[in-house]
Amino acid sequence: MRSSKHSPWFQSVVLLTAALLAAGCASSRREMYIQEKASDYVYRKPMAEVWPQLRSLLKEKELPIREAPGAFEIATDWAMVGAPSSLGTNYVRYYVRGRQPSPVQSSVEIFRQNRTESGPGPVDSRTGRREALGTDTTNMTRDRELEWELLQRVDPEGARALRAEAEAAVK
Repeated sequence: MRSSKHSPWFQSVVLLTAALLAAGCASSRREMYIQEKASDYVYRKPMAEVWPQLRSLLKEKELPIREAPGAFEIATDWAMVGAPSSLGTNYVRYYVRGRQPSPVQSSVEIFRQNRTESGPGPVDSRTGRREALGTDTTNMTRDRELEWELLQRVDPEGARALRAEAEAAVK
């Protein structure tokens, strides 16, 4: 007859798995905490110091930018994400807005919009042309990952302090 108790080896594996899952969940929660705080971050620098770094970040991502003259606003053109597919092709574009509440403070909001163009549809028997299945465009959302990336670039000390705060707050 078998004992209802599990072997010590099995118990160790279960405990290790639970610890790894808990660590993974905590890590994920810390990243969410950091990104949320980064989206509300106010730089202790004028926009004239932050804006060139933002422009550089977008150019490094090979995003063609259009900047509004005399304002801290940037829009990128649609850029393909990944390879085209018969299931659909994904595109992304960004809208960025900078604010300067005082001469020595600034903040940046980065919005991301996604678009998926469906693959080619059936051929129209009358015209011989292939019909497009359509386009699905999502609403704009804050890109907290990109805002966090900008924060790490513009204010590394502030980013380190925010990471330490997340480590202490989320266990």
